[in-house]
Amino acid sequence: MTGVGPALATVGGGCFWCTEAVFSEVPGIRRVTPGYAGGHVPHPTYEEVCQGDTGHAEVVQLEFDPDRITYRDILEIFFSTHDPTTPNRQGADVGSQYRSVIFYHDEDQRRMAAQVIQDLQGQHLYRRPIVTEVVPYEAFYPAEEYHHQYFRRNPQAPYCTLVIAPKMAKFRAQVLSRLARLLPTEAGP
Repeated sequence: MTGVGPALATVGGGCFWCTEAVFSEVPGIRRVTPGYAGGHVPHPTYEEVCQGDTGHAEVVQLEFDPDRITYRDILEIFFSTHDPTTPNRQGADVGSQYRSVIFYHDEDQRRMAAQVIQDLQGQHLYRRPIVTEVVPYEAFYPAEEYHHQYFRRNPQAPYCTLVIAPKMAKFRAQVLSRLARLLPTEAGP
């Protein structure tokens, strides 16, 4: 894949503050943008999405370097950092806007998402079936600016200390070997 330009991935695994925080630390991810996808209202606001009537999910759109990280790696990180077995909820966050969803950008991404889900279900990692939606990407609407880099800018906010910080600690502990593999190696003297 050498020489390929940046690629896009769009996923939703609950609150986009959490998902953004995780992927912001992944080598090979060039940009993480929180936003909304999968609904029927153009340019929705956070308040409209929270009411649950727009059909949108809170998502992150990832611009990534396929020479450094694969789409499969992204999906494996995605599945390891949320519960893909709970329809329309992640922890205390309840509503269709918090559903587990993968918006595929092309047929290769669709096939890979289906394969990763099949592999995970075959490994019996979860007590319940995976309910992650795999649907075609249609549109992405960036969230309001105050949502961008929320965890980094608001580390003492209650949601950040009670929900995101523990998730980040777990992510760092469980995915450290994957992150080390993705880091560029330094040339010796």
